Amino acid sequence: MKILILSFYYEPDLSAGSFRTTALVRALLEILPGDAQIEVITTMPNRYSSFTATVPESEQFDRLTIRRISIPAHRSGMLDQSKAFLAFAFGALRLVRSQRYDLVYATSSRLMTAVLGSVIARWRRSRLYVDIRDIFVDTINDVLSRKVVFAVRPMMSGLERFALTRAQKVNLVSEGFLDYFQHRYPQLSYSFHTNGVDPEFINAFAADEAAAMASAHEPITVLYAGNMGEGQGLHAIIPNLAKKMDGRVRFRLIGDGGRRAELERAILANGSRNVEVLNPVSRGRLVEEYRKADVLFLHLNDYDAFKKVLPSKIFEYAATGKPIWAGVAGFAAQFLIREVENAVVFKPCNVDDAERSFSRLNLQFVSRKDFVGRFSRESISRDIAKDMLCMLGKND
Repeated sequence: MKILILSFYYEPDLSAGSFRTTALVRALLEILPGDAQIEVITTMPNRYSSFTATVPESEQFDRLTIRRISIPAHRSGMLDQSKAFLAFAFGALRLVRSQRYDLVYATSSRLMTAVLGSVIARWRRSRLYVDIRDIFVDTINDVLSRKVVFAVRPMMSGLERFALTRAQKVNLVSEGFLDYFQHRYPQLSYSFHTNGVDPEFINAFAADEAAAMASAHEPITVLYAGNMGEGQGLHAIIPNLAKKMDGRVRFRLIGDGGRRAELERAILANGSRNVEVLNPVSRGRLVEEYRKADVLFLHLNDYDAFKKVLPSKIFEYAATGKPIWAGVAGFAAQFLIREVENAVVFKPCNVDDAERSFSRLNLQFVSRKDFVGRFSRESISRDIAKDMLCMLGKND
């Protein structure tokens, strides 16, 4: 038995796709038969230009082979991202041309890795499992101009159909995606395996309940850690919010992305003195940053497409027991209100609502053991792995 795993990101890269795929591979190695082989095809670390990690292009373990493809440097522009993906796709096709796979697994946020998975599954006559982390065709309506959407949407819809109709199983990381996909592809088999809480966060904060944080003193440290792109919309909320809450709140923003430069310019132009923008850090250092923070901040831009998503950052934040201050709407807001104690939500990009919601936070540690138990990454990864074995007729 041989399984191909396609993911644009893999450890030690810093991204939701990397963490998700790495955990899945570990789960598969635990439950696969002893003669099974896993091949991972991914890229050399490239998520952030400001974070680098040195790894070999090829690694061979007992039942696992990892092949990393070098791609051109890229940021948020469609052109350079397209060049990067084409380098990945052509490299992957070269690597698989003489291989046979029983199952191809493709995890995809921007759709094209799913398309690549479908190409390979058709070519190598393999079963296909597609893991969908975003609705790209829906998102472009909000983030691109009408002229560009008019030009590219029919093509992207066709690629989406090509990617999914070959799949024997489609997993959606957010139940908010179901209406969109079920309306278009009612014949497909869907599952809902969300993102989850990684072991390093569970272990790092498990002891913090006994030493629960004392009430914070002003200025309160508010931490955001993650991507700084159009989707997160930090440039649309942080400069004015920081200015309004100067003296009460100090923002630490850790990450990188296509809108970071615009964010920094807006902070400077606004004269906000209570914001630090820092480069991405390793997961070990990130745990320490979480521990030092009083409040964890989350934000998505005010686009209709983002009302369906469930950000992976929610799970990481929740494990810390720290208060969560979130500018989200739709399914993400419902999920936080229903599932995460001591989390408040406000309307995305709305400074006044953000300020009002902040006063509702309890600036104390709150145990979220039940949440962590339900959404541990290890448990979710095992469930996906079992789905894959069932597709191959190998029930655990």
